[in-house]
Amino acid sequence: MKSSKIALITGCTSGIGKAFSVKFAQEGYNLILVARNTDKLKELSNYLSHIYHIKSVVITCALEKPEAADYIFRKIQELNLQIDVLVNNAGFNEFGSFIKTSREKEHDMMYLHMFFITDMMKLFLPSMLDNRQGQILNIGSTGSYISCPYDAVYAATKSYILSVSKGIGAELKGTGVTITTLCPGSTKTEFAAKAGMEDTLLFKLFVMTPERVADIGYKALMKGKKVAVTGIYNKMLVASSFILPSKLVDYLSRIMLGKQHNQKDK
Repeated sequence: MKSSKIALITGCTSGIGKAFSVKFAQEGYNLILVARNTDKLKELSNYLSHIYHIKSVVITCALEKPEAADYIFRKIQELNLQIDVLVNNAGFNEFGSFIKTSREKEHDMMYLHMFFITDMMKLFLPSMLDNRQGQILNIGSTGSYISCPYDAVYAATKSYILSVSKGIGAELKGTGVTITTLCPGSTKTEFAAKAGMEDTLLFKLFVMTPERVADIGYKALMKGKKVAVTGIYNKMLVASSFILPSKLVDYLSRIMLGKQHNQKDK
């Protein structure tokens, strides 16, 4: 991996992460692909190498585990590689009424979205700063701006991602290293089905393709933007969260998530 820059992408075997892998390969980046499914990683690696003539390394890891970031960092050191772009894409959702959702899954989600992403930045930023160049892309959500009923923990973790990215990014001003937070809305991936959200109104209106989301995210990253919200509808949604009364925002969130018919406000 000496002919071009290297991008490390987590959660890359499907959805937005896979779209990012294709996008960076198209742009000539060599890749470090990180996910938990070895077979899918190898299949993606072989495909990208064959089609786009780039090189790639695969690292299999359960990213919600406490040792995940250290393991990835150690593997890359062993390979004597230095990354230019870090894409913290991996994530999932535990959706539903808070008193009914799985505490164990929520713990894993909180660890993956907060501790893992923070650790990855902590580990990889020093070398970027030494080189006075580097880019980090963290995946937030429109939920980064809205405290969503029936998706409260997920939205809170995405709010953390946005906040910590903006804060650290401000520290990095003038260093040559940037942090961008991409905030997509509903996207046509396996994400909704895995979370049991595919029948909600949120995933029936204004759904974007992962390729479009990845294209927006890539362009924002290359421009060094702090935040990029995908699509006009999602921009309007975020803007309305600042303008409308909080009770109305909560009510609309309940409608979009399809739960308003069987729950009562307390």
